[in-house]
Amino acid sequence: MRRKRFIINFYYSFPVQLFLLHFKKYQVLLLLWYILYSTISGGFMKNFGAASLFFAPEYMGKTNIFGYILIGVAWGMFIMSWNITTFILHSKRFKFLAATSHPFLKYCINNAVLPLTFLVYYFVVLSRYISSEELQTGGQVAISILGVLIGITILLLISFAYFFGTSRKIDRSMASIISDPVLFKKTFGSRSMRIDEYGLKVRFYLNELLKLRKVRTVGHYRQDFIDHMFKRHHLSAIALILLAFIFLASTGFFLDNPFFELPAGACTLVFFALLIAVIGALAYFMDSWSLPFVIISILVINFLFKHEVIDPRNKAYGLNYTNKEERPLYNKTSLLTYCTPARVQADKANMINILERWKQKQKADKPLMVFMNVSGGGLRSAAFVMNSMQQLDSLSNSNLMNSCFMISGASGGMLASTYYRELYRLRQSGQPIELTSERLNKNITGDLLNPVFTSLMARDLIAPAQKFKVGGFRYVKDRGYAFEKKLGDNTDGVLNVALSDVAKDEFEAKVPLLFFNTVINSDGRKLIIGTQPMSFMMKAQGNEMDDTISPDVIDYGAFFHNQNPMNLRLVTALRMNATFPYVLPNVWLPSNPVIDVMDAGIRDNFGPETTFRFVDQFKDWIKENTSGVLILQIRDRNLDNWDQPVVTKTINDMVVTPGTVLSENWYKLQGYAQQDMFSFFVKAMPMPVYKEVLVYEPKEKGKTAALSFHLTADEKIDVKRSFYNAHNTATRKKILHLLAKSMVEAN
Repeated sequence: MRRKRFIINFYYSFPVQLFLLHFKKYQVLLLLWYILYSTISGGFMKNFGAASLFFAPEYMGKTNIFGYILIGVAWGMFIMSWNITTFILHSKRFKFLAATSHPFLKYCINNAVLPLTFLVYYFVVLSRYISSEELQTGGQVAISILGVLIGITILLLISFAYFFGTSRKIDRSMASIISDPVLFKKTFGSRSMRIDEYGLKVRFYLNELLKLRKVRTVGHYRQDFIDHMFKRHHLSAIALILLAFIFLASTGFFLDNPFFELPAGACTLVFFALLIAVIGALAYFMDSWSLPFVIISILVINFLFKHEVIDPRNKAYGLNYTNKEERPLYNKTSLLTYCTPARVQADKANMINILERWKQKQKADKPLMVFMNVSGGGLRSAAFVMNSMQQLDSLSNSNLMNSCFMISGASGGMLASTYYRELYRLRQSGQPIELTSERLNKNITGDLLNPVFTSLMARDLIAPAQKFKVGGFRYVKDRGYAFEKKLGDNTDGVLNVALSDVAKDEFEAKVPLLFFNTVINSDGRKLIIGTQPMSFMMKAQGNEMDDTISPDVIDYGAFFHNQNPMNLRLVTALRMNATFPYVLPNVWLPSNPVIDVMDAGIRDNFGPETTFRFVDQFKDWIKENTSGVLILQIRDRNLDNWDQPVVTKTINDMVVTPGTVLSENWYKLQGYAQQDMFSFFVKAMPMPVYKEVLVYEPKEKGKTAALSFHLTADEKIDVKRSFYNAHNTATRKKILHLLAKSMVEAN
């Protein structure tokens, strides 16, 4: 009997009833908890390194206790938003709270089951992550957990100090009303509205000292009095949420100062806190009208966007968007005018001049011509490409860069190769730059995720638009701007130059050409950004005279000749080349109709497609003037792709796989197609063609570095170590042999 009574009392205790109520009502709020749990456990966006946002928070360029304190503050804001929102939604079901002192504090204590369980799990996974991924000691683990606890404590103390103050004000104001019958009647009226029931059945609750207290009946209270008490507390709670909103919006105004650049995980948690509050507000104020309100809001926003009242679209910094009458037409007829036979011949003649200059600086009569293809893959690819270029160029006594004519590829690989190319260009001009410095690898692998996510939450979604200037034109600061600024800062400003600043050196063949590819969303055509005219790239060889075949490539400089195309910055061209969906905004370009572009990896993640077309266009010159072509591919994924097959293991997989199998296998499909292209290409070329591939392979199978703009300490070591594995060692010897052979022939 005693056991049965205990079970019944436990079931009807306030903490248990609250916990169950969350699953009965407003389940959408639990979805945010699930997303966080799935991210932390490694289920959600594991391959993109999402967990690192919460486990390795960077602040002021370092992962230290201050970053963990900020993460703790953000956890505190998320938990308080959860408590405040559910308190507003559920307090009417627990009317006994109105008759207690500090009702919100008691609610938070009894509502702590879910947050405490979650935090315990978070700390367990955090300690494992810091030890295994960040390679830190037990002392650092303790400091990190302490930092999070300090942050949570700071936020909770501030919040409850605020609520204690407002609670005392409410008690004092209500005491004066209750003690004055005339004022009480004036405030609540004369009609009796007594409560007939408790709401949801609760027998016991925990007080401030964590002691069980029996719930008192409130049947003798008036309903309007209870409602008034709750309303006063609700208004105080809403004011705290508004302060959080103001805090995030204010952060957006000062993001250019590194002091205000919060860890990405902290911004994500603050945004989730506001999202909980918004969902709760819709449910509380709109009730059953919430869904119609959301639908109408979306329709209104779409109407304003359609009529350009609001314009959140990201732009290519440096281009002229103001001369709308001079925008090029984006249609078949217009594109054909940019690749007429006369224009193609003129652009080919210009490129042959560059080829001749390239040959003049070679030491052999028929040198080996190198084309470098670098793959996308976030910072893991950037780290691998940078280390590979440093090692190969050093081992070949700079013959690699001297022999390289063109670099193309996608995303992270282009970040590193462009950075290295620019450093090489500066050294060619006489600047004392050490290309083998370890600092270069550290620079290119510097975190880019924190500023992007901070800007997404604080600027793109919250703060009013801020403007900045490039080449006399004004643009809105958003996460695209944050990415470029951070990339520029990480690389010591080397990439903060316009295309016009490097055009002369490329024309004189002092440095390899850079071809930045990006894909047009509306039809999948490729936009090639470079300093030289390249109409010959718009169609495959042999199709120039056939007007029934539309160009599948757009020459950026020719197409946007009225929009100051050479004013585009290298960092912007890199961002257009590396626009991973949702992480970075699509870039909208000033054409008619307007087109938007994104990541080059959608069409050619590994870079050879551009190389094949270029070599095919100039194969006669290459045959006469070189000993052959070396296509050096540096990629972040294995050539043999059995490691990560798409396997159907659950019912959920059966439902989801048909919709995701294409995206999961897209890079594999590209690999199959490009293998076929290469086999046909080799047979069609009149000169020797060599293809050597350096590939990142993790030391442990299944533990690949994340496809992300953030790398852990262990991932950086793993990527660097991969250059020396058996496959890459053998490939490196072949590459150096080919380069050395060309030098021997020169002598």
